[in-house]
Amino acid sequence: MSTLYVETSAVLAWLFGEPGSRLVVARVASANRVVSSVLTLVEAERALIRVESLGTFAAADCQKLRGMLAKASRSWLMMEVSAEVRSRAVRPFPVEPICTLDALHVSTVLRFLKAYPDLAVLSLDRRILDNAAALGIVGVAP
Repeated sequence: MSTLYVETSAVLAWLFGEPGSRLVVARVASANRVVSSVLTLVEAERALIRVESLGTFAAADCQKLRGMLAKASRSWLMMEVSAEVRSRAVRPFPVEPICTLDALHVSTVLRFLKAYPDLAVLSLDRRILDNAAALGIVGVAP
C-alpha cells in the first residue's frame, strides 16, 4: 500500500503494546507515505496523560512513549482540522451513529483522499473502518 492514514486507535495500540501493535508497526513501515490528523497527536497525548494520572504507566514510561511518537510522526504528513474537514464532519456518514472525533478523522481521510487516491486507513475502530468501507476506502485493521 502506498499511502496510509494512521488513526488514533492504531497509534495507541502501538504505543501501549496492545494486541495488533506489531501489525501496526509493520503496516506503517511498509507504507510509502503515512498521513494523519493533528487530532491523532492530541488524542495520543491525552491518553498518555490519562494513563500516567491513573498510575497505569509511570511518568518515565510515558515520556519514552512521547519520544517514540514524536520520532515516528516526524515523517508523517499531518493535516490540521480545517474548515473543510469541520464542514464535512457535521454532515451524516454512511454508518451512523459516529462520535465527533471519529467524524473528524473520517472527514480528514476524505480530504487526504483527494490528493492520494491510493489511500488506505489503518484503524482498530470499527466505526471508522465501517465508514471507510461504505465510502469505498480500503480499511486496514491489525
